[in-house]
Amino acid sequence: MLSAISKERPFCAYREMTELKYDLVENGEAIEYFHASENKQAVRDRMFGIIQRNLQGVRIDSLIIEKRKTGPALHAPERFYPKMLGYLLRYVLNAYSLGQYREVIVFTDKIPVNRKRQAVEKAVKLTLAEMLPKTARYRLLHHDSKSNMDLQIVDYCNWAIYRKWGFGDARSYALIQSAISSEYDIFKRGTTFYY
Repeated sequence: MLSAISKERPFCAYREMTELKYDLVENGEAIEYFHASENKQAVRDRMFGIIQRNLQGVRIDSLIIEKRKTGPALHAPERFYPKMLGYLLRYVLNAYSLGQYREVIVFTDKIPVNRKRQAVEKAVKLTLAEMLPKTARYRLLHHDSKSNMDLQIVDYCNWAIYRKWGFGDARSYALIQSAISSEYDIFKRGTTFYY
């Protein structure tokens, strides 16, 4: 599952997230950053409260992927992830009048494997170059999610969508549902995608 959160300016919840982090540290938690699958339920509840209060102007798009339905040509991670990310990015960008922007900045989590990182960079750069007006610049930044609270929020939203689709657990999903614009099941019509 890949999710994208788009906004003209990054999320506005930094102050509340920082306060929560220090509240947790002062209460004995050794929390370095927020990660939905690793955090305790009590932490998730508080994080989703912060996210829910700051959803104005946020758009969440998600690509639902069942890897087992992927054709053999896309089994290699360096082919699979760039292709899926390219689909998601095109969909997100099509929702905006791109001519009004001077610059588009795309953040991804730091990708540890060099060949996978290069493949993802190529797919994103090709998509941006193809879709943006010639007057607009773009940048692709790979940040460690530990250092980027926006990526931590994306992780939380992705986790909520994953829980809904994978386990029928919509509790967290319901908290962010007002900002969810799309959930596209790319393999819904067939069992195999070939490229």
